[in-house]
Amino acid sequence: MSYLEYNVARTPSGLRKVLAMNWALTITVAAVAALGLLVLYSVAGGSMRPWAEAQMQRFALGLAAMFAVAMIPIWFWRNVSALFYALGLILLVLVEVIGSSGGGAQRWIDLGFMRLQPSELMKVTLVMMLAAYYDWLPPSKVSRPQWVLVPVLLILLPVALVVQQPDLGTSLLLLMGGGAVMFIAGVHWAYFATVVAAGVGLVTAVLKSKGTDWQILQDYQYRRIDTFLNPENDPLGAGYHITQSKIALGSGGLTGRGFMQGTQARLNFLPEKHTDFIFTTLAEDFGFAGSLSLLALYVLIVAFCVWTALKTKDRFASIVSLGVGVTFFLFFAVNMAMVMGLAPVVGVPLPLVSYGGSALLVLMVAFGLVQSAHVHRPRLPGEGQLLRR
Repeated sequence: MSYLEYNVARTPSGLRKVLAMNWALTITVAAVAALGLLVLYSVAGGSMRPWAEAQMQRFALGLAAMFAVAMIPIWFWRNVSALFYALGLILLVLVEVIGSSGGGAQRWIDLGFMRLQPSELMKVTLVMMLAAYYDWLPPSKVSRPQWVLVPVLLILLPVALVVQQPDLGTSLLLLMGGGAVMFIAGVHWAYFATVVAAGVGLVTAVLKSKGTDWQILQDYQYRRIDTFLNPENDPLGAGYHITQSKIALGSGGLTGRGFMQGTQARLNFLPEKHTDFIFTTLAEDFGFAGSLSLLALYVLIVAFCVWTALKTKDRFASIVSLGVGVTFFLFFAVNMAMVMGLAPVVGVPLPLVSYGGSALLVLMVAFGLVQSAHVHRPRLPGEGQLLRR
């Protein structure tokens, strides 16, 4: 036993758990959030209001939530996964009944002090539910058709509710995140090959249905697809967002125009500059170097999640940690691809950087689950039992 491990084992239980946290993950998350605050300060023209100050308060609340979740043993979160999943479904149904609207979509529940977006909560509760299911299911049954059908239904149910809001971006993230958890759990690759083939058929059907009586998507969603394929056809209309985004990305160059010197953001050419398109604001201010630095921090966070999953002996903890890592990867990969014109604009925020409450708080809770898996894994003979007390 090393000197540090000896002292950690002798300290009081609560402090021992704090010392046992993955502080590299915590510091990296805080670094990304700090960079986000800088960009929000920049897009407000050098002011903490209206975005940076509120985002700082939300991050502080999220950090407290992460610590709180980390202190609770991971087996507790396994036991309440089904409850949280059911709560997420109830909230999604309530959005249809009493939800508040914005930007042509009904996605939020107004709690007075904040607007809760249940679809963000479902991104984490779905991972928890699937991890609990595969922790319960014997490995020999993972790829049997009747046992594959259960997680498919668990995924499709919230996806169907989110599509109705409508929120195509989040529904796709739920679908991809849930599928990734199934793959991580060991479901045979043939199922995924079938899904890919069906996906190709669905995309074909979506494109063929445009303008017909059986049109699958909404008109605005088809406009997004057309904009993705040919943004230059309507640079002042449907293609305005992506056109201005590309101008901002290119004008940043290697090192950027300088902090608060980006013309696209300061002169309001760039729409949604503090939410979905905040990455282009960062790229204009700090250039390729700043963008690459953010990407490196993101990769580190994913690596810490994978490392925790590999170190733990608990199946639920391992699947949750990998599931959170994959979900986080999908967050920033889809957003970056979207603002660079590599994917259609689907309204996905940049994690820890974009202005927003629900997405930030839920993501911090997800990192709390990873921390819980890290804190409560056995390190030395007998130490795992000490941490469970």
